[in-house]
Amino acid sequence: MEPTTPYFLPHIARMQGYIPGEQPREAGIIKLNTNENPYPPSPLVVERLLAACNEGLRRYPDPGATGVRQRLSRLFGVAMEETLVGNGSDELLNIALRCFAGPGDAVVYPYPTYAYYETLIQLQGARSVMVDFAEDFSLPDSILVPDARLTLLSNPNSPSGTLLSRERVEQVVARVRGLVLVDEAYVDFSDGGSLDLVRRYPNVILTRTMSKSFSLAGMRLGFGFAPAALVQGMWKVKDHYNVNQLSLVAAEAALDDLPHMRANAARIGATRQRLTARLREQGFQVWDSQTNFVLARTPGPAAAGLYEQLKERRILVRYFAQRRLEDCLRISIGTDEEIDALLGVLAELL
Repeated sequence: MEPTTPYFLPHIARMQGYIPGEQPREAGIIKLNTNENPYPPSPLVVERLLAACNEGLRRYPDPGATGVRQRLSRLFGVAMEETLVGNGSDELLNIALRCFAGPGDAVVYPYPTYAYYETLIQLQGARSVMVDFAEDFSLPDSILVPDARLTLLSNPNSPSGTLLSRERVEQVVARVRGLVLVDEAYVDFSDGGSLDLVRRYPNVILTRTMSKSFSLAGMRLGFGFAPAALVQGMWKVKDHYNVNQLSLVAAEAALDDLPHMRANAARIGATRQRLTARLREQGFQVWDSQTNFVLARTPGPAAAGLYEQLKERRILVRYFAQRRLEDCLRISIGTDEEIDALLGVLAELL
């Protein structure tokens, strides 16, 4: 429904807006709906955050996120001038749309994918060009739109969890005239990654997040890589103090303890494999996932009803009332105990 006040710009008044996953306030909920990491961040993060809660909080944070970018530069072998840090990777997506897509410009993305892309496109008054994934979530050549200013690829993709090969991503980058933004929010759970394309092509932006694999969703810290000329321009658009002081402290600490993140990612991968196998035994179609969630097509009962029945039993999963997803549930990978509880309830319901 459009706002009744006449003050909104027309394209804002027409928008629906993005609806994030439910965040319950009561305790005792098994929460498998927003792809949060079920394991805590590194103890080093907590230690440094506690030490940072002092009188220094009266000062503004470092607008250049220097400590984080220095660590990213060393870790990934890129120049600091090729790095950008944001208030979650969502802010970096927002910056990219603001920089490169204006009213009427074509922005291409495959469908179904991260629904927030559509919101960002609408905010710019740009023109969405949705290209359907194949049933197996492979990418058709129709993704190559000649007049596209920007092509968005979530890889691994959400909500399917599927991974495009690095070679397929490079084919897109090499064959389009506009920019390609590769959203690698879940790459740490996969065996993929396209960072080398940033070094070899002038039209690539790569974004990642510390919300998922680093267990820092509550801190809102994302980072990106792009050729220095692109980063220099995007720097003009970001909010000057866009990342708060405690988030910078947490990010630096997390990057100083990579073994903790990698151990949790491996643990989640093992649970994901077990969940996939059990769901298939129960009759679900489950796409091969390289993320911390799976997309499962229900074997008979309506997915919306199954979602509600799980919620009544205090288990939250994600249901999307969208084309091609009406009969699917997206299930985040929880602890082994949480996944066992989910599987037990599903067995009863089915």
